[in-house]
Amino acid sequence: MGKPTGFKEIPRQERSYAPVADRIRHFDEFVIPLSDEQLSAQGARCMDCGIPFCHQGCPVNNLIPDWNDLVYTGDWREALEMLHSTNNFPEVTGRICPAPCQESCTLNITDEPVTIKSIECAIVDKGWEMGWIKPQVAAHKTGKRIAVVGSGPAGLAAAQQLARVGHHVVVYERQDRIGGLLRYGIPDFKLNKKLLDRRIAQMRAEGVEFHINRHIGVDIPARQLIDEFDAVLLAGGSEQPRDLPVPGRDLEGVHFAMDFLRANSKVVQGVPGAEEYLISAKDKDVVVIGGGDTGSDCIGTSVRHGARSITQIEIMDRPPEKEDKDLVWPDWPHKLRTSTSQEEGCERMWNVLTKEFLDDGNGHVRGLRCVKVRWERDEQGRMQMHEIEGSEFELKADLVTLAMGFVHPVHEGMLEELGVALDARGNVRGGTEGRDAYRTSIDGVFAAGDMRRGQSLVVWAIREGRPAAAAIDEYLMGRTDLPR
Repeated sequence: MGKPTGFKEIPRQERSYAPVADRIRHFDEFVIPLSDEQLSAQGARCMDCGIPFCHQGCPVNNLIPDWNDLVYTGDWREALEMLHSTNNFPEVTGRICPAPCQESCTLNITDEPVTIKSIECAIVDKGWEMGWIKPQVAAHKTGKRIAVVGSGPAGLAAAQQLARVGHHVVVYERQDRIGGLLRYGIPDFKLNKKLLDRRIAQMRAEGVEFHINRHIGVDIPARQLIDEFDAVLLAGGSEQPRDLPVPGRDLEGVHFAMDFLRANSKVVQGVPGAEEYLISAKDKDVVVIGGGDTGSDCIGTSVRHGARSITQIEIMDRPPEKEDKDLVWPDWPHKLRTSTSQEEGCERMWNVLTKEFLDDGNGHVRGLRCVKVRWERDEQGRMQMHEIEGSEFELKADLVTLAMGFVHPVHEGMLEELGVALDARGNVRGGTEGRDAYRTSIDGVFAAGDMRRGQSLVVWAIREGRPAAAAIDEYLMGRTDLPR
């Protein structure tokens, strides 16, 4: 694939970013793409490695060497066809995926992986620019009706696949716009929502029917869907946030991260009346609890609000600067990563446990009482946390966001009404192999995405939605041609 000696001759080149001082003044995307010539050269670096470990790293099994080679040779349209054969929304993954494929690239052994993510994004962006991406309307209708609950990446991927084989698909979303996590959970400076609107328009043309402000289990009985549709897909995501039940948790100014991000995104996207519910970080001392992507998004949003200071605390150890390739490659490595939002300005602290939120005397948070911790393995090899005596300290804060992840789907409402079986972690129980793949304990009801597998990446949600669509198609028709 590519030029046989390209990886020796051509230096690695990645997309760049607008200067921090410029990009923090707005909520627009700030990535500066490579030129077609530069991308062709980067595609040439994809070596004929024999075993494409990038396939193993990519949850949707993108045919990466194939479209790298097509970009190298200038066949962009064929590259687009190849890319879409495994991924419904590459304009999304090409922007927000952490790119485990690049960590698995053979050239990453020397820390010079092919710029897979940049090439992927460029292929689909060119496809839209050239007008190559059009609705794929099914030639024949099956007469089968399928309800999809949730319009995040899993629900949308499944809906598009099912519509393209002729089923009538109805998507229900409890928010006021379609997109789930993609719409309001991911800041616009990482994913411009015009890209999402464009895909949704394509899906409407393909026959997908969308309903907003429809909270299944609240506005509409969940059992009604079972009665009215031939199959139901539960794709509502893992939305129950992990809480921090310490003294002072009920103080004003302490918010779940998703509430903070959703309120801001609605203002940025011009939702009428959204300004009334904005949680502003302007001129505030912000503390973000949680070191993952959601916490990073809180940082980038707070910077753009004009926060006075931002501190991100993490209870775990500081990761190593660099992984040991001999031990972990081609798997996803545990190492220190710094996001663009973190580069924009924040203090990062590790091994910090929050003991209490402090009251300013008027019911509003004024700070956190924290303690340093260390982690040690017990006799069974399990990591145990120990507070370090005498290490208590306070952090000033008048806005705190809890970005500690999500524990499982919301059980109240739809899931309790259906009585669907849950696994030990509180997710909807269902496997991924055989005839029972993605089936729940209720006949005709399927589950995919974070609702089934737990909190994960957008690319994993797409990966779940596609084979779930195949499982539903086979359930309804006795066979399926959709990819698994």
